[in-house]
Amino acid sequence: MISPAELIKQISGTIGKTKVLTLSRALKEPQFALRDLIDITFHPDKNIAFRAAGILENAFLTDPLRYEPDLEYMVSRIKEVKHESCKRHYAKIMMHITNPKALPVIKNKLQQIDLEPTVEQCFDWMIDPKVKIAVKVFASEALFNLRFRYPWIKEELAEQIHFLMRNGTPAILSRGRKLLALL
Repeated sequence: MISPAELIKQISGTIGKTKVLTLSRALKEPQFALRDLIDITFHPDKNIAFRAAGILENAFLTDPLRYEPDLEYMVSRIKEVKHESCKRHYAKIMMHITNPKALPVIKNKLQQIDLEPTVEQCFDWMIDPKVKIAVKVFASEALFNLRFRYPWIKEELAEQIHFLMRNGTPAILSRGRKLLALL
């Protein structure tokens, strides 16, 4: 069994994709709580937090059913994400779990969770000029996925996308055009 302290020790140095995959598999041990990994993504050392967030993304998106019991806890912590590098991983997870093609168990669990704080956070990330483009793209897609649950998102998202596209990068322009066409 890998403890939170052992995980922090293992990710204190540079790790590659192979190590991420190995650690993601180790976290599947029944004794390891995903909540511990989520908590490590808020570690004061931004490098440790970033590596933990990468492992979280990999573990959660590889086997979302296994971690469904921790979904509410993960979503409840999104407003607390401060490290720039971790925002990307959380936004990407939200984009995937809100996707219409997400597993029914995940969709049902999300219906039981108040996602308004997460929606607000995604809009905050889109508006913040310091937030990286990938975060904005993932956040906009997550918001798009939630537009039927919260109908007010549609108009606000369209406005934000138009604003971002004014001086947008190719990634924002491409995703913006796609989302606006679908809206």
